[in-house]
Amino acid sequence: MSISVENSSLCLRASVVESCMSKRVLIAMSGGVDSSLAAALLLDQGFTVEGVTMKLSAGVCCDIASAQAVCKHLGISHRMLDLQDKFSTEIIQDFISEYSSGRTPNPCIRCNDLVKFQALLDYARNEGFDALATGHYARIEQAEGASRLLLKKGLDEGKDQSYFLYRLTQDQAQRVLFPLGAHRKTDVRSLARQRGLSAAERPESQEICFIPNDDYRAFLKEHSPAMLRPGEMVMTDGKVVGRHDGISFFTVGQRRKLGVAAGERLYVVRVEPASNRVVLGTRQDLMTGEAIVSDVNLMATDELSAPRKVKVKVRYRSPFLPATIEPAGAGRIRIAFDEPVAGVCPGQAAVFYDGDIVLGGGVIEAP
Repeated sequence: MSISVENSSLCLRASVVESCMSKRVLIAMSGGVDSSLAAALLLDQGFTVEGVTMKLSAGVCCDIASAQAVCKHLGISHRMLDLQDKFSTEIIQDFISEYSSGRTPNPCIRCNDLVKFQALLDYARNEGFDALATGHYARIEQAEGASRLLLKKGLDEGKDQSYFLYRLTQDQAQRVLFPLGAHRKTDVRSLARQRGLSAAERPESQEICFIPNDDYRAFLKEHSPAMLRPGEMVMTDGKVVGRHDGISFFTVGQRRKLGVAAGERLYVVRVEPASNRVVLGTRQDLMTGEAIVSDVNLMATDELSAPRKVKVKVRYRSPFLPATIEPAGAGRIRIAFDEPVAGVCPGQAAVFYDGDIVLGGGVIEAP
């Protein structure tokens, strides 16, 4: 079964002739305004909707009570799914492990991949739902003249979340709905107010749901103090200029809280777990003309067999960077940037775009 959001329609594709009224959709609800309005829009389209809230990390990520209140207001059933064990193992422990290895992970991408669109989608299928919906600002559309589904940026450039979704597969996209893909955030809040949704005035959620106050350093100190070993801070020429309390407190491109006095602005150029050193340098030292990504997922094509011009995001909030991608062997891709860029950070995702289409992406490796 295929699903379309073209022209803001959320009905199943024309090849499925039954009425939308017979289609059951499970929507992931955090208690926030996005998922709340997404549920309301699905009801407008005639779907039979039920809400589900995932219990992930001791209640710090999703507001179950708020989600229940919205479901009651909309007149739909609400479920709670306990995925704490999977979230702890696959997301939180991986987050800690990556930092201990001198990398900077993106747990939101990993959560979308392993929790929302694997565990939760499997649950929806097993419970007889036709589709899983979320409040992401992204779109899934049919490729013109082909059976392939395309992942596209949300129309609201400021809220587009396609970067976090690059690991979607064709099979998963068949059963996923993004009701907000063609909406702007300001309109979402306005529509939520018009419908009297209690979530309309809720503030934006924090950046990483399981990190209180976005303070990942305090989180690491509490949950894995043994990984924080003091070591040297050195310049690119090896000169020792200071000491650090643990490599996990530093990320490539960082220029604040370095604790080193210098006559010029310094940045973290590398984090070296083997020697337990943090390497500092100038902005020029930070520049790179290429990167290698591994653990690649391609959404818009089956394979990359030749060099291809693309735009690349190397972090969620980074600009789109013109580059050429090409196969690099062993399931890896080499990115050659048109111009040197700063702050390409191991552990983060590099996502490739052709216009508003997500071609795919992978995890940035250490140089």
